[in-house]
Amino acid sequence: MKQTETNQKASPVLIVSAIIVGLFVLWGALSPASLDAAAGQGLGWMLDNFGWFYMLCTAFFVLFVIILAISPYGRIRLGKPDERPEYSWYSWIGMLFAAGIGVGFVFWGVAEPVLYYFDTPVGFTSETPEAAVAGLRYAVFHWALHPWAIFSIVGLTLAYVQFRKDRPALISSAFYPLIGERVNGWLGKSIDILAVIATCTGVATTFGLSALQITGGLSYISPIPNSVVTQTTIIAIVTFLFMFSAAKGVDKGIKRLSNINLAVAGILLVFVIIVGPTLFIAESFVTTLGGYITNVASMSLTMTPFTESAWLGTNTIFFWAWHIAWAPFMGIFIARISRGRTIREFMAGVLLVPSLLAVIWFTTFGGTALNLEIAGAAPIGDLVMSNVELALFATLGELPLSAITSFIAVILILIFFITSADSASYVLGAMTSNGSLNPSLFVKMLWGILIAGTASVLLISGDGGLGALQTASIIAALPFAIIMTIMIISILIMLGKDFKLEGSKRRKRNRKEFKAEIREEMYDEIKEEVLEDMREEVIEGFKEEVYEEMKEELKEEVYEEMKEELKDDLIDEFDIGQENDQKKK
Repeated sequence: MKQTETNQKASPVLIVSAIIVGLFVLWGALSPASLDAAAGQGLGWMLDNFGWFYMLCTAFFVLFVIILAISPYGRIRLGKPDERPEYSWYSWIGMLFAAGIGVGFVFWGVAEPVLYYFDTPVGFTSETPEAAVAGLRYAVFHWALHPWAIFSIVGLTLAYVQFRKDRPALISSAFYPLIGERVNGWLGKSIDILAVIATCTGVATTFGLSALQITGGLSYISPIPNSVVTQTTIIAIVTFLFMFSAAKGVDKGIKRLSNINLAVAGILLVFVIIVGPTLFIAESFVTTLGGYITNVASMSLTMTPFTESAWLGTNTIFFWAWHIAWAPFMGIFIARISRGRTIREFMAGVLLVPSLLAVIWFTTFGGTALNLEIAGAAPIGDLVMSNVELALFATLGELPLSAITSFIAVILILIFFITSADSASYVLGAMTSNGSLNPSLFVKMLWGILIAGTASVLLISGDGGLGALQTASIIAALPFAIIMTIMIISILIMLGKDFKLEGSKRRKRNRKEFKAEIREEMYDEIKEEVLEDMREEVIEGFKEEVYEEMKEELKEEVYEEMKEELKDDLIDEFDIGQENDQKKK
């Protein structure tokens, strides 16, 4: 049964969250300096008091989804038992990346490994072979299992409550097993408002990163200046462009652009592998994968309480917070495109495939950049340290056909930007339209404009840099991290009940099938016995009938023979008597 559309009237969640985001945009536009100062104070307080919480909960998320996938719960389907996936595997994976995380791959693919080569994690010496290995490993660490575990928890929970429980596409729907009908009251509305604000911040961060990188790329290959004005102009242009995609909906707009972009990204990846330091990339892949698998547990649970290093806060904790801020958006979108898949299949697609692609992507682009830097072929490091958004284009500039590949990279980022805006406006529209799977175009446009405004004021208030974007994500993600932790309890309650119910149904079905098999076997046996008895009765009856017939026939034959014999005897006696009479005469 297909979920029916919910009422699309302006909900309290839309009104309240739009007002809050609108006031934030207004604050940043009127007083960017005070916004920057307030955000800085909030960031310091957050890192000092809750950095440990971000590290612990993300590690727990990874462990939880792995155990869930291999458990018996993995057989449960996200939808009705007879439903099958709506999208092909290729389109599904393409939409996962195009939803926005692809922007992170493209932006940080070169930048992170090179940054960590110079600004190393605690315990490493910069500009050493060990720093290069650690740079690639930590870059993969920030983009492999952990972010996708965060997304998969929200996506799994929402897909389950939408398509299995027929609840609306809202974060609050996941809490129905815990708070019941109060999800329809202000408690549920408050959860949805927090999710909307976290989503706006996470998406605005991606908007800002995309604008930074597109502007950086254009300034690298053309005279266009790399300034805040150019960045906000790019945001305005993309906001206008995404409206055409949004008008087409998920199936025509996002799906088509996602398939195109996945192909373009694949071509660029293969090109760099072939023309770049192929052997170095292959060796880096093996080393990074092995190092990641070996050290993922220690990296996940390592803090720096005995040092004054800010590296963890500005890198690992920022990425965890950014991914958590992205989780409502990615979760609702992943749920929308994952109907009909089993939990195990869902986890394989959402967790393992992107993690493997993260290793390939970062070792290809980051490994190439490190090879150029270490060999002294190009000053990639100086450029990355001063303008991180130029990292990809500086690396492509050292390879053949750089003008073409740089242009392709700009197009790639642009399409990722459009699909991110399209996906974000769809998700925020659903979240503020009572969970409608088809929010109105007006609501989607409203959120597109508000997100663009948020990204713009963050860039302006942070002097056009990355700091304000990072700060906003870390602060906004905290309440949703708590919500996600409670969400795990809710999904376990639902899975436990449904697993028991399915088990009971399965046992009844098995018992019924067993009885049917036994009945069929018994029927066959009884049928054979009855046939044998009937055969014996028929044969006995036949024998008796034949016996009687033969007896009668024999009787008749004997009678006729005896009659003939008697007749002959009588005749003989008569003849003898006559002869005797004659003799007497």
